[in-house]
Amino acid sequence: MKRLAVIGCILFYFLIFVYMVVGQTNKTRSTASLEGKRVAILAEDLYEDPELWYPYYRLLEAGAQVRVIGPKAKVYESKHGYAVKAEAAAGDVSAADFDGIVVPGGFAPDKLRRYPEVLNLVRGIYNNGGVVAAICHGPWVPISAGILKGKRATCFKAIKDDLVNAGATYLDQAVVVDGNLITSRIPADLPAFLPAIIAALGK
Repeated sequence: MKRLAVIGCILFYFLIFVYMVVGQTNKTRSTASLEGKRVAILAEDLYEDPELWYPYYRLLEAGAQVRVIGPKAKVYESKHGYAVKAEAAAGDVSAADFDGIVVPGGFAPDKLRRYPEVLNLVRGIYNNGGVVAAICHGPWVPISAGILKGKRATCFKAIKDDLVNAGATYLDQAVVVDGNLITSRIPADLPAFLPAIIAALGK
């Protein structure tokens, strides 16, 4: 368990390094200001550390107002031992409060998809034209929210069948953008995932 925590921390800081060194010179990176944009990031126990914190700080840096939302307003533990506090419960906020929502992966999405309040929030943001972004196992949540039928998307390979069975077309790409739905596969895709999210929110 200790070894997994060390590996998780190394991966997290490696991805931050990739963003700082490589991302700054990436000509495809969006420079859009997200001033005034409101974004939710979902949390539950066993979330994948970099898939929550990389979007959190990148979106803050771009000027967005970012709130961590969970099934309950409480502290959630990550896969690798890094805690995050959800400032509000999904049932206590409205889809109208947000311009977008990010669903990190890990084992958290399998828990999140069991809460009607979480699914209603994701579905409501999507139906309002807001951005729904999910990475790794995160697409389980929009799958359960019933918003993937007829869409192009990607995910961690282990849930590819779930994506296809939900009526989506699976693409093995670092990031797939279909309207206001944005999906990626793994933590290594984060440098492609975040520019796509920022560009969509900046429209």
